[in-house]
Parts: sequence; C-alpha cells; structure tokens
Amino acid sequence: MSTFSNVSKTAFLIADSSRAAMLMALIDGRALPAGELARASGVTAQTASAHLAKLLDGGLISVETEGRHRYYRLADGHVAQTLEHLAAIGPIAKARPMALSPRHRQLAFCRCCYDHLAGQVGVAMARAMQDRDYIRRADDKQFIVTAAGVRWLSSIGLDIATVAPSRRGLARQCLDWTERTHHLAGPLGTRLMATLCEQGWLRRSDSTRAIAVTPKGWLGFQRSLGITKERVAELAQPTAK
Repeated sequence: MSTFSNVSKTAFLIADSSRAAMLMALIDGRALPAGELARASGVTAQTASAHLAKLLDGGLISVETEGRHRYYRLADGHVAQTLEHLAAIGPIAKARPMALSPRHRQLAFCRCCYDHLAGQVGVAMARAMQDRDYIRRADDKQFIVTAAGVRWLSSIGLDIATVAPSRRGLARQCLDWTERTHHLAGPLGTRLMATLCEQGWLRRSDSTRAIAVTPKGWLGFQRSLGITKERVAELAQPTAK
C-alpha cells in the first residue's frame, strides 16, 4: 500500500464521528469492551461492532480476549499521539472562548495522553524542566536530558539508566491539543508519569483521562520545579522556540 493510500485510509477511519469517539475513549491506554465503546460513541452494539472491525482492520486498535469477553485498546502510543496532534489542528479562536464543562476543564488542566502527562500541568512541567536546564529541545522533536536533569530525576525516584529508548528516542516533544504547545512524551515521559503516581504526587481516575494532583504532589512540584496551582496556566503558555 502506498503512503498516500495509507494516509487516506487512516483519515477516512478517524473522520467518522462515532469511530473518533471510540478512539478518544481509548486514548488513556485502557482496554474497554465493545458495550462501553458503543455507549461512548452513542451507537448501537451492532453498529459499534462494525466500527470496531474497521478500526482493527486499519491497525488503529488491537483486541484482547479474556474468556468470553473482548477488550479493545489503541494499537500503541503512536496512535494516541497522532490523535492528540490531530485535535490540535485548527485555527486559534480570537473571540472569547466558549465556557467549558467541568469535565473538559478538568481534562484541559491535567490528563493523561495515553501513558504520559498532558494538559496544563504536563506542559507546565515540561516548561519548568526546560527552564532549569533539565531537558533541552533537540532536532526531530526530541528532548535531550542534561546531567542536571538526570540528578533531578534521581531525586524523585527515577533512575534514567533503567529507561530504554525507543526507536524514536528517549524523550519526545508531544503537541498538547488543548494548550497547543509541547509536553514530555516518549519512554521517559511514560516512566516519569508512572513514578509521580507511585510517589503519590498524581492520582489517576478509574473512569476518565483526568489526573488529580495530590497535596503531596503540589508540594513536590513547588519545591522541585517552582510549579504552584496558581502558576500552572502561566507556565503552560506557548513560548518562542
């Protein structure tokens, strides 16, 4: 299949609103049954089954069988990042933005992008790490981790020597669809979010992509990165490259 044909097929699959809703329901990395995906997309079980078959054939999702049940998840983190990037495409509104629902405000503030931290908190953390020269922007949308960054990561319980780079690098710049600037992704982003959850700084939701920053987390962010709840929006603002 040619590159053009592959792009066209993938775009066609994502363009359908029901399939797009299913994909976005899976973007936090969880595996969900067809019935839950049907409810998330507002279609019948039969229609959901047909959509899921197309997404499977297109390589956007995978399926796991447990007994009599089938659970669907995104094929990999690259699909999740592609969805986030697509969501960020579009004109920046110049008029006063529409009021967001509490759920959307929560997701915009702090959420997971498949397996790493996103939203204003994720962007603010990446910005603070750059300001302290823990990470530096590099070519091919990568971040380089400095010696100071290695020491800081170690101080919060993350040994960078145990993080294996992928074929696309150790740390990557992932465009945040709500903030339209970059947060930290890649194997390091994955391990960093897992570490912050293990340390009790972050708490994942059982039912949504939203992530809560705990009181311990706010104290840790303030002491180590200068991030306070009041400064998150300021630090999440795009900066000149």
